[in-house]
Amino acid sequence: MISFNYETDFKLQDEIAKRQWISDLIEEENCREGEINYIFCSDDYLHKINIDFLNHDTLTDIISFDYSVGKKLHGDIFISVDRVEENAKDFGVSFDNEMSRVMAHGVLHYCGYKDKTDADQKVMTSKEDYYLKKFI
Repeated sequence: MISFNYETDFKLQDEIAKRQWISDLIEEENCREGEINYIFCSDDYLHKINIDFLNHDTLTDIISFDYSVGKKLHGDIFISVDRVEENAKDFGVSFDNEMSRVMAHGVLHYCGYKDKTDADQKVMTSKEDYYLKKFI
């Protein structure tokens, strides 16, 4: 089950459509949906998690904690609404486009995709683009 939780005033506009889109992504990646929690928060909230759990003193748009068992995906995906908004402006895309990309990014990590190397980033971006076209 995919759930959306809010630690900020932000609310997704169409939770049902977003939930179905993520479920379809998971299925197309030959994985199974478990308990996946999206937590939308502020820069300050996510920065504290980054420091406390990852020892990184930086701002980020997303942190995901993967509790998957095999191909059954479970985890908590924290997304900074502030960072997504700023990144959307920097990349010249709509807020909704950037938010969808980040949401896909988190669950694609659970599907096994990485983004530490240039080659891995290229594959991840390609997958994000593919799934964005299916939603937008």
